[in-house]
Amino acid sequence: MIAHPPCTYLCNSGVRWLHERPERWKKLEEAVEFFLTLLNAPIPHIAVENPVMHRYARERIGRPAQYIQPYEFGEPVSKKTGLWLKNLPPLKPTKIIPKEKVKQKIWLEPPSPERWKNRSRTFRGIAEAMAEQWGNYVLNNFS
Repeated sequence: MIAHPPCTYLCNSGVRWLHERPERWKKLEEAVEFFLTLLNAPIPHIAVENPVMHRYARERIGRPAQYIQPYEFGEPVSKKTGLWLKNLPPLKPTKIIPKEKVKQKIWLEPPSPERWKNRSRTFRGIAEAMAEQWGNYVLNNFS
C-alpha cells in the first residue's frame, strides 16, 4: 500500500491554526488516528507519504524513515516530503535537478480554489520511482 492521507491537521504549514482555533486539536487527533491506522494496517509492505509534520503530529506519529524532494526525481520544484516505510527500502533518487534550477512554486502557490490540489500533488517522477523501485523490490524479494 502506498497511502497519501490528508495533511491538513498534520503538516507544518498549518500548525499556527492549532493555537488560533482550539477546535482543530480534535481534528489533529483524528488525523493522527487515521494516519496510524494506515501505517499499522495488516499489510506486508506500506509507504505513507506526508509533508513535513509539525511537532505535535511528530510526537504522536514519529519521524519518517526518509525525506525526499521532487527535484531528486526529475521535477524542478521543492517540496520536502516524508515517507514512513514498513518493509520497503528508502527511495533512491533517479534524476537530481541542480539547485539553481529548482523553483519554490509549491510553497509560493497563491490563494485560489485549486491551491489545496496543487500543493497536494504527488509528482510523476516520485510516483514512477515508487512503482519501479518498490515494485521490483517486492517482486524480487517476496514472490
